Amino acid sequence: MTVVPPSFDLLPGDPASPVILHVPHSAREIPADVRSGIVLDDAALERELDHITDAHTASIAEAAAHAAGVTPWRFVNRLARLVVDPERFPDEREEMLAVGMGAVYTRTTHKDELRPDGFDATPLIERYFHPYARAMTEAVAGRLAATGRCVIVDVHSYPSAPLPYELHGDGPRPEVCLGTDPFHTPPALLAAAREAFAPCGGTGLDSPFAGTYVPLEFYGKRAEVSALMVEIRRDTYMFEPGGPADEGLRRLASALGTLIDAA
Repeated sequence: MTVVPPSFDLLPGDPASPVILHVPHSAREIPADVRSGIVLDDAALERELDHITDAHTASIAEAAAHAAGVTPWRFVNRLARLVVDPERFPDEREEMLAVGMGAVYTRTTHKDELRPDGFDATPLIERYFHPYARAMTEAVAGRLAATGRCVIVDVHSYPSAPLPYELHGDGPRPEVCLGTDPFHTPPALLAAAREAFAPCGGTGLDSPFAGTYVPLEFYGKRAEVSALMVEIRRDTYMFEPGGPADEGLRRLASALGTLIDAA
């Protein structure tokens, strides 16, 4: 039997830290057997990865972890979201199915074909999605057991101009968008984020992306699990699309470190 190595890393922080930095969309790696199910040629696939990847967010999270007074834990996806997107619902609850972007994408950011009609997503869900979800659930449970609470900070980025796949791309696109959940985002956490990111420009709420990630075992059930999504507009720290980071990365990492200590 072939043993599939984990597609993610849980990087331990201080045992007393309740914070998990979750970085789901920073990687570009696609295993060869998964690549074979994607219809794009290599050049088109690289362009798609430029658009869809939250480039350098793992580096922002790493620098923030070093900047924080108490080191947070980090849960980092090591595969591209074109393999599976661990933050989507794996069923009909997912609104992004409307544009072919459920847990397994069938369309690109520009609504072109990514995988053929009738593609069976089940093997990818079983191989990658469910193990990721179980491991993230265990990571949150570990923080709850150790500290009595858990704070998930979801680290993302988004393009300065809307892409065709976006369902809510008509609203504001601030330098930092804070995604919230009515049950899991307490006012104090949101206020701390607004203060921490104030030096980075304007912060906005739930536009162009809303919500945050909480494992389903805890979602809507455990108020001790708080969560906030941090969506950073890419032109504030990198050359779009898919280019290198600039000096903005350190400024944002410092702000995220401040939020970690306030959480």
